[in-house]
Amino acid sequence: MSTPSAQVHPADSHDLIRVHGARENNLKDIDVELPKRRLTAFTGVSGSGKSSLVFGTIAADSQRLINETYSAFIQGFMPSQARPEVDFLDGLTTAIIVDQERIGGNARSTVGTVTDANALLRTLFSRVAEPSIGGPKAYSFNVPSVKASGAITVEKGHRKATKATFSVTGGMCPRCEGMGSVTDVDLKELYDEDKSLAEGAIKVPGYTGGGWNVRLFSGSGFVDADKPIKEFTQREMHDFLYKEPVRIKVEGINMTYEGLIPRIQKSMLSKDKESMQTHVRAFVDRAVTYVTCPDCGGTRLTQGALSSTIEGKNIADLCSMQISDLADWVRNLDIPSVEPLLATLRHLLDSFVEIGLGYLSLDRSSGTLSGGEAQRAKMIRHLGSSLTDVTYVFDEPSIGLHPHDIERMNKLLLQLRDKGNTVLVVEHKPEMIRIADHVVDLGPGAGTDGGEVCFEGDVDGLLASDTITGKHLEDRVSLKETVRTPTGTLEIRGANRNNLQDVDVDIPLGVLTVVTGVAGSGKSSLLHGSLLKGTRAEDEGVVAIDQSPIKGSRRSNPATYTGLLDPIRKAFAKTNGVKPGLFSSNSEGACPTCNGAGVVFTDLGMMAGLSTVCEDCGGKRFQPEVLEYTFGDKDISEVLAMSVAQALEFFGAGESKVPAAHKILKRLDDVGLGYLSLGQPLTTLSGGERQRLKLASHMGEKGGVYILDEPTTGLHLADVEQLLGLLDQLVDSGKSVIVIEHHQAVMAHADWIIDLGPGAGHDGGRVVFEGTPTELIRSGSTTTGRHLKEYVES
Repeated sequence: MSTPSAQVHPADSHDLIRVHGARENNLKDIDVELPKRRLTAFTGVSGSGKSSLVFGTIAADSQRLINETYSAFIQGFMPSQARPEVDFLDGLTTAIIVDQERIGGNARSTVGTVTDANALLRTLFSRVAEPSIGGPKAYSFNVPSVKASGAITVEKGHRKATKATFSVTGGMCPRCEGMGSVTDVDLKELYDEDKSLAEGAIKVPGYTGGGWNVRLFSGSGFVDADKPIKEFTQREMHDFLYKEPVRIKVEGINMTYEGLIPRIQKSMLSKDKESMQTHVRAFVDRAVTYVTCPDCGGTRLTQGALSSTIEGKNIADLCSMQISDLADWVRNLDIPSVEPLLATLRHLLDSFVEIGLGYLSLDRSSGTLSGGEAQRAKMIRHLGSSLTDVTYVFDEPSIGLHPHDIERMNKLLLQLRDKGNTVLVVEHKPEMIRIADHVVDLGPGAGTDGGEVCFEGDVDGLLASDTITGKHLEDRVSLKETVRTPTGTLEIRGANRNNLQDVDVDIPLGVLTVVTGVAGSGKSSLLHGSLLKGTRAEDEGVVAIDQSPIKGSRRSNPATYTGLLDPIRKAFAKTNGVKPGLFSSNSEGACPTCNGAGVVFTDLGMMAGLSTVCEDCGGKRFQPEVLEYTFGDKDISEVLAMSVAQALEFFGAGESKVPAAHKILKRLDDVGLGYLSLGQPLTTLSGGERQRLKLASHMGEKGGVYILDEPTTGLHLADVEQLLGLLDQLVDSGKSVIVIEHHQAVMAHADWIIDLGPGAGHDGGRVVFEGTPTELIRSGSTTTGRHLKEYVES
């Protein structure tokens, strides 16, 4: 009897994610087939359509389909997601996006709270700490203690009123309300005591003019709006500044009145300063002084929580430890009654170390994490997940990583894949592209010149292809034969910020200096924390250009940020004989329906907001009559839709020549942003794009020393060469350029290297090498030196 041949089960045939006819953003009706349970890298120049395919099409439709599984009632509370512009999508699995978005802007959010490490520690302390003070809430700085008593009626037989008490033991320090610092407000910055409220006495942003914030005080009846504040009675002054919340009716509308100071504390001081708009942050800097809370010493916790310990350490002591040290401490605990809890905590802390974040502490504010650190912190929760057959989507996970750390990240990505998951990675670094099982290369150019699949296959096939990525994958920048001679030095003495260990270093001027070292070794602390705080920085005209979010609203775009829109508006106005204000989407010419935003934004409270294209202007932002005015046969909306490269050509010659606009556009093109559209909201830019946009705007100013923070972020291999030319251009024009960088091409091109280390956290903070790239390779004594040698010699 013959044995029947083994047949493939139908369920095992679904091993591909199929995308047909994708047209999202600049994608040109492309088709791709991605293998499941493999690692696929998406490559191509910046703006070629990688994110449109991975995030805007595959991940977006996966999340949309998951949302549709909820009931109609639940969906009513969720943002409505439109189907991506694609003909056919098949084989999708649940997509989990691990992006570079910074984690929250809440001042209460810490590394421990966003990764559940604090929750595990609180549970541990509630079970075994001595003396015991209560449940997990007793160790939480976000839970206040509450006590109440009164009569309650029990519905049992004959109704009976009994006396009851209610209490919750929380860990929040009552003095600072769990913030770790208390504020001292300068009243002179809040109001002008010589004026009345009617005369505009309040100087707080948002409290000027006839807005509701001012009308609330004026119409409350608690103060005399026509009397100068210095003439207020003691009761009026208390009600004006400190009154507890109370419901009142103002101009026929029910409103909640409370004193000016508690209103400011809730609306401004409860937020992380870095997330504030520029003018609000400037006001807070002027009016508010932050000092460490004297009651809790900055730990945010009650005295009861601080008195409860395990082996001599309270929960604040553990949260302030470097995570690698905390992992060792937890590993040495032997408490059989909570062993399952300890095992979970050990695994979580070991994941921090494994992913390269062991130098952080759990009490570090999450708002201070870089984009790369935030992405890795989000990744931690997935490493120990029991889920399989999930699609993980990563956006340049190599950002902020030293070559030494990239090796560890590669192992983690392969670990996720080997658990049976599909891993999609948008990446530029050759070290990460090489580990891919499958590569999709998009291009050939950016914007309208991209959006096509140039190559699909394995890494060997990419190397043999004729694509831009294939040609540059093996690129190596050679060492300079001669380096520039410094014209002077910037001295740093006794730097001890964060993990720096009394560092003394001389940074040469008039050359290209690269400061490098593993993640967490102290590079940013040295330059941003020590150099920029010194008086010498002001004397030398130091300009720091980092990747922090550009403060502004959804209306801000590259044209408004760089000042490019001013000469464009004037050119339109002069040609058509009308006012320049008509050509501003924030002024007279704005569409009245969306107020010039192009979209109608619906705030859904605690959920993600919903934006829909304005039906009246079709997303063009302007009134129809404004769009009838043209300049060089283009209306203002068509100009704002142009890429930088297109606008550079448009405003560079012929009847549409505008020298002032062309000059700004040339700087944008020089920094590698030729693919960016002039009207693209700044909130959609990556960290690298934001930094290059800042660099382009600063290039027109006078400044002696430029400090750049990883300018290669988001740059394709072909664009790195252009960046090196720009850095040379700055130095040759008399500037001094100091770059924090991990990319070996920039290190090899430097005139001088300062290497920090040897490790991260308290294992770093020392200068382990100073000298030229050639001397660093020759010494081979540091981690950076060994990786740079491999790069140059490979």
